[in-house]
Amino acid sequence: MGTKDFSNNLELLKQEEESLLGFLKAKYPMFHNSNFFYRDLQYGVRSFMEKKGIDITYAEAAKLADAISEEFENKGIFVRMSKTGWKLNYTEFATTEPGDPF
Repeated sequence: MGTKDFSNNLELLKQEEESLLGFLKAKYPMFHNSNFFYRDLQYGVRSFMEKKGIDITYAEAAKLADAISEEFENKGIFVRMSKTGWKLNYTEFATTEPGDPF
C-alpha cells in the first residue's frame, strides 16, 4: 500500500466513522464504557475495508488501525487504558438496562 493508498483508505475510515463503529459493534461486543482491544480494531478495519471492496494486508490493517485509533483518541471516543486497549467512550452505544446486553 503506497502513501497515496494509505491516505485514501484513512480518509475513507474518517469519513465513515459512524459506519465503521457500527460495523465494529456488529462484530465485537462494544458498549459505552466497555473495553475494546487493538487486535479487534485491526481485524475489524481489515474486514470493513474488504466489505468496501478494498483488499489490504494485515500489516496495512495495522497501520490503519494505529491511525484511526489515534483519531478516535483525539476525539475522545477511545480512552487509552493500556498499550493494547481502550475504554469506549461513545454514548450512542450505551445500554438502556443494566446487566447482560444480550
